[in-house]
Amino acid sequence: MFQVKTFNAIAPEGMERFEKERYAINESDTPDGIILRSQKLHDYDFPKSVLAVARAGAGTNNIPVAECTEKGIVVFNTPGANANAVKELVLASLLLNVRPILQSVQWLEQQTGPNLEEQVEANKKQFAGHELVGKKLGVIGLGSIGAMIANDAYRLGMEVIGYDPYVSVDTAWSISRRVKRAQEMAEVLTTCDFITIHVPLLDSTKNLISTKELAMMKPSARLFNFSRGEIVDTQAVIQAVETKEIAGFTTDFAQEQLLHHPDVLVLPHLGASTEEAEINCAKMAARTLKRYLETGVIKYSVNFPTVDMSFRSPNRLTVIHQNVPNMLGTISSTIAEFGINIDNMVNRGRDQFAYTLVDVAEEDAAKLQKVADKLTETESIVRVRVIQNPEVLS
Repeated sequence: MFQVKTFNAIAPEGMERFEKERYAINESDTPDGIILRSQKLHDYDFPKSVLAVARAGAGTNNIPVAECTEKGIVVFNTPGANANAVKELVLASLLLNVRPILQSVQWLEQQTGPNLEEQVEANKKQFAGHELVGKKLGVIGLGSIGAMIANDAYRLGMEVIGYDPYVSVDTAWSISRRVKRAQEMAEVLTTCDFITIHVPLLDSTKNLISTKELAMMKPSARLFNFSRGEIVDTQAVIQAVETKEIAGFTTDFAQEQLLHHPDVLVLPHLGASTEEAEINCAKMAARTLKRYLETGVIKYSVNFPTVDMSFRSPNRLTVIHQNVPNMLGTISSTIAEFGINIDNMVNRGRDQFAYTLVDVAEEDAAKLQKVADKLTETESIVRVRVIQNPEVLS
């Protein structure tokens, strides 16, 4: 039976995927897997039993990914599961920037008297706004969220230009051919009326938008950050707004210094705060964690490569190891020493580490454990598992 530990409240629609016959939830201090949302694990003492951590959300800044990688713990996230929720909030924010909707409602709430209708008609002209049709939107980062925003903004009548030097093949297919691709970020910054950022927080993207980039934008341009707070240099953007270098800034990440600026709209991190998004993230996190525990297949990991292989043999060996030469030879020769035949094998690398799946016809679990123990003695091998195929062995 697999032991799973949860942090935070995970939507029951996701937890229902863990069958009671095979999974125990929060019944052990030595879990096989962890599923969480925003709980910070940087001070968490990971038991040796932990094989994987699944985050019900896209960002993994609350997880010590580098530490997990060194320990052979696979970290999963749920890219795209909350994309629609974020997309809708960005589109709503675009509308709030061109139409003074919030201001008009606040004004109306303060009005009194028997001639309310006359007051409204006489004063509504102060809340006249603009339309999005014909305006140019720049999307920096064309992942799941950025691609959806680009497509829907075009359908709203906007001219859309996107920039992403690392766009995936799958995402490229999903983007409308009417969305123009920029070769340089400067093209987006210098030409667009609205610029929205959708990139992960990495060392290379911290303060991606700072003084230099803000100076390139049009004075009438408005900037949106729904990725991570650190993507935009806060002090630089405040300076740019106050000096009218740009027309406005909207962010989903609350910082005290951003509050009370008339041209800054701060939202309380509402991007993925929909019931549907929480359910989608929980389902996806549970599905990826469950699949890894049961079959060793990795998909949507932030620290290990995607590795998939049909599981038709009686048993499977999974090997997490350093990405160094001759590892496949070492794994194959060790298995051969025990007289075991390899049915199928796949290997993928990612940066300094790699992952190998080996399917074998051997049914003797004790014998396979001896193979795993010997492989673990190899200096470059981090973790080895033996997974039984219940459908074949039953």
